[in-house]
Amino acid sequence: MTTPCAWRKSSYSGGGEGNACVEIAHLRTRIAVRDSKAPARATLTFPSAAFTPFIQALKDTHVHLGR
Repeated sequence: MTTPCAWRKSSYSGGGEGNACVEIAHLRTRIAVRDSKAPARATLTFPSAAFTPFIQALKDTHVHLGR
């Protein structure tokens, strides 16, 4: 896997240290996701075409649970 060079924090990370967030990076054909509190640990990757439906499913679940 190619190492991402530009990680972005989630817009939901909030202020301060952003203790409860994830970071994403664009690779050539995939999107990489990692825990911002442990960036050296495992990184998940998704095909670019699958990332948008994945995020939408998370948003739908979030709304369904009333959060």
